[in-house]
Amino acid sequence: MSSQSSELFDTPAESEPLAARMRPRTLDELIGQDHILGPGRLLRRAIAADQLSSLIFSGPPGSGKTTIARIIANTTRSRFAALNAVLTGVTELRKEIQTADDERRLYGRRTILFIDEVHRWNKAQQDALLPWVENGTVVLIGATTENPFFEVNAALVSRSRIFQLTRLNDEELRRVCRQALADRERGYGMYDVRIDPEALEHIVHVADGDARSLLNALELAVETTPERFPPPPGEQIHVTLEIAEESIQRKALLYDRDGDYHYDTISAFIKSLRGSDPDAALYWLARMIRAGEDPKFLFRRMLISASEDIGLADPQALPHTAAAAEAFDRVGMPEGAFHLAQAALYLATTEKSNATLGYFDAVQAVESERSHEVPSHLRDAHRDSAGFGHGKGYLYPHAYREHWVAQNYLPAGLQGRVFYRPSECGYEGTLRTLIERRREAQLAATFAADSDELLTYSPLSPQRDHWIKRAAGEASQRVSERRAALFDAISIPRHLRVLVLGETPSAFVWEAARAAPEGLVFAVISDSQEYHTALGYSEQFAELDRPQLVRTADEALASVPSGFELGLGLNVLLREPDKAAARDRVASTLIDGGRLALIEDLPAHSTRLSTILARYGLQNELVERLSAAEDELYADTSDPRMGNSPEALEELFSTAQTSLLESRVIEFKSERLVTRELLERWLPGVQESPGSTTQSGYAAAAVRHLNADQYRAARAFAHRHLADATVEWSTSALLILAQLHPGFT
Repeated sequence: MSSQSSELFDTPAESEPLAARMRPRTLDELIGQDHILGPGRLLRRAIAADQLSSLIFSGPPGSGKTTIARIIANTTRSRFAALNAVLTGVTELRKEIQTADDERRLYGRRTILFIDEVHRWNKAQQDALLPWVENGTVVLIGATTENPFFEVNAALVSRSRIFQLTRLNDEELRRVCRQALADRERGYGMYDVRIDPEALEHIVHVADGDARSLLNALELAVETTPERFPPPPGEQIHVTLEIAEESIQRKALLYDRDGDYHYDTISAFIKSLRGSDPDAALYWLARMIRAGEDPKFLFRRMLISASEDIGLADPQALPHTAAAAEAFDRVGMPEGAFHLAQAALYLATTEKSNATLGYFDAVQAVESERSHEVPSHLRDAHRDSAGFGHGKGYLYPHAYREHWVAQNYLPAGLQGRVFYRPSECGYEGTLRTLIERRREAQLAATFAADSDELLTYSPLSPQRDHWIKRAAGEASQRVSERRAALFDAISIPRHLRVLVLGETPSAFVWEAARAAPEGLVFAVISDSQEYHTALGYSEQFAELDRPQLVRTADEALASVPSGFELGLGLNVLLREPDKAAARDRVASTLIDGGRLALIEDLPAHSTRLSTILARYGLQNELVERLSAAEDELYADTSDPRMGNSPEALEELFSTAQTSLLESRVIEFKSERLVTRELLERWLPGVQESPGSTTQSGYAAAAVRHLNADQYRAARAFAHRHLADATVEWSTSALLILAQLHPGFT
């Protein structure tokens, strides 16, 4: 027998437990682990040849780690030393290292050092072992129930062969049992033991792959069955199912709160919640509670799951779980198990969404892309507005209907990027369309223009771009209202082929795509920036679900295919000088019998400034003169927008080639904030000659109907009463539904 420095491998005495007495002494007695110790296997050959290198055995309790070490101790010609990491530390290790060094120098004899539960040593203790393994002073054999790649020093792992031991299967456990019953020296072979098949199966089942657990249960069943043990000669020991159940009443669960089984079990629990399996969730929860898991840890993981796996699909999941955790703190165990179970069942049975993972997409964008400046209108206006214009152009959402207004909050380089993708489940599903529509309105906000009125800018004004951006919130609200009115008036079958035209088509194309997911949606976009932004936004959809986008300013729509069943859009005709020709161009893309659904702004039907000023008490003569200026402005036949009157448009589609199915004027009311800048655009100081192209269309008409004193008086009155005031504003549009007769095109 080789020398050893502990009693870990001393010969078992008769008084020792059956599991210790029956520990295999040779490889031939070992049952199980054939994948590493079967005939011809590397480890078996190395043990037989006494040519071991450093090894680490990893596996569950009762799988044979210490047994294999004992077999090596019984067969090796090397000095064999054993330490248990729970009971020893660096001091004992240094003594063994010194002895091993002496053995090697004086006798040329190597030392095999077995460390049971090696993962129990901390990093410093494991580091103390490393140099002696590296220079060959000792050959390490480590045993651990943990994953060695996480719990054992990486340098030790890299210098060792890792062998993964597994639980014994049921047949191997039966062999262990039969071996113990037959062995006359160490087992119960000298007694007449009869074990019923169902009793054996129960012990095997409950042992759950652990040979030590099986032998402990067998020992208890055999030695407690007779009135005294050992029984008188000739007396039979009969182990029934009832005796087997009593002998192993409570299973010692395979669960280490700090180890792999802890992480594996909590993983199974969380995946059961995520997979909406309440039965599995309760099982894994019971297993962890039964094994002594900290309930606070379980609640922490469920709180994470409430946001990670459920989120806004059920906003009550998080407060419900938090309330259960708080109730548990007040009640404690064992009644607190009800709160654990209730939280688990709620999470397992409710709707699921992992949309909160969009945060990590945003993190990736932050880490992998260049930094983007905070848009000027979102910067802090309190510090730098005077010097740098920070905050200028910001639209205060609470000043708008429904406390929301379309404006861009992402940096310019990220407009159109999507990080949050709401699911279609639960509460989140009810938000999905609203979120998508608001995103689309934000994208369209940059490109929307105030085409329903003539107060704001002249087409030739050099400041037009600035005022388009200033009015973006109101303009996008206008577009959103008209989009809603148009789609409320039509029914689009899922398979329809739809063409989207006109002003800000990117605000309409996504709604059409939602309505006709099995058809074809095609959008014509003339603005380059709008086209590229829409193209980027479309990438969130699967390729087959994306609408087709084309950028063209070709009035003949030559690049647009034909064969559409529906053409729709906002202000398709508004700026067209020849509206009949524009109608025919659109009709050329439709099939015979195809339909048109258009919503056209009626500039002359919007609120007039003279009416607003009259409400505030402007003298009648000035009101009348401003009203005359407005009549002149809206009667200007040289402006194609003035051709958008209900009568003219109805006549345009009441022909032998088209049927006017519906024509309806829709009024849109909103509250509008009249800023000083806006007033200055409407009624600027009279420093320019009448008709100047730098004046707005409204101002140019006003100076033709008011003398200088009257103009100054009207302007001063407007600034005094309207500056920074919120007024009720109305605009109008004509909804047109028409159908092409066969042969029109």
